[in-house]
Amino acid sequence: MLTVNRYKCGYCGACVGVCPAAALELVETWIEVNDDCTRCGRCAKICPLGALELDKEAKR
Repeated sequence: MLTVNRYKCGYCGACVGVCPAAALELVETWIEVNDDCTRCGRCAKICPLGALELDKEAKR
């Protein structure tokens, strides 16, 4: 599962742009993750503030 830390997130949208599954959406002042997420981890790697965290046990 992908977790978004809303306290760390700067809402820059970088994660939305790198998601190959289009599973992330910038909505007002938060990021929403839908069921299309493949847990590839690209969003977590690109996040400049470390606001996205991928649960390693849930990775497909």
